[in-house]
Amino acid sequence: MPDAYKVMVDAELSKAFDVWSGYLDARTGEDPHARGRLRSMLESARTAADEGDCATARALVADMYDEAREAALIWAPSQPRPCEADRQIRDYAKDALPQVLPLGIRDRLDHVAVSLHVTCRRLEAAPGLDEATRQDVLYITARAGMALDLAHSTAARRELERLESIARRCGVEP
Repeated sequence: MPDAYKVMVDAELSKAFDVWSGYLDARTGEDPHARGRLRSMLESARTAADEGDCATARALVADMYDEAREAALIWAPSQPRPCEADRQIRDYAKDALPQVLPLGIRDRLDHVAVSLHVTCRRLEAAPGLDEATRQDVLYITARAGMALDLAHSTAARRELERLESIARRCGVEP
């Protein structure tokens, strides 16, 4: 299986590096000592990523958000919410994934993603679904999303089939 996870981690770090570089290159008039510490942390994170130590690079980026908050740097980037962070990471990764995923796998993943979206929307619009079923739909959709992020078409397809089964049970066309 292609290493889509590595592409996602690289995209996460690239996005963070771009955001912090943009902030540090801007002239905000904020505390130069704090900005200097952040610049040093950014360079350390880049070095760690270049050496393949993504865990250290991610930890340093997380520390940068904490450092900026503690230094009360009002123009510093704030840490995005998980859903927004994932959306941004997918946006960064979309250009790199075709280089590591064969066309057949990309087609299968795209088909599952579209079918998942349509089935989920139909279930969301269905009247009279109980709360437990709605939670099941959210849970299965999240699992399928994770499988898609990792380019695991078999797992994503399995979750889509589970969602389609719920749709048929509820009288919704999958």
